[in-house]
Amino acid sequence: MKTLKDVKIGETVKVVKLHGEGAVKRRIMDMGVTKGVEVYVRKVAPLGDPVEVTVRGYELSLRKEDADMIEVE
Repeated sequence: MKTLKDVKIGETVKVVKLHGEGAVKRRIMDMGVTKGVEVYVRKVAPLGDPVEVTVRGYELSLRKEDADMIEVE
């Protein structure tokens, strides 16, 4: 299983599934990260946290724990 945390800078991936539950999953979906959407990884901070991505035309920073819940292909 490949997650958004494993994606390299400059790659574009497609969201397959969101793991996690309740409020955390709802928050990620509210930010525009839903099944089938394409995500472009722009930057990763020096220590790997946070990850900056482009989703639906806007920039979004995700914590490592949140990025690990997003399964991609």
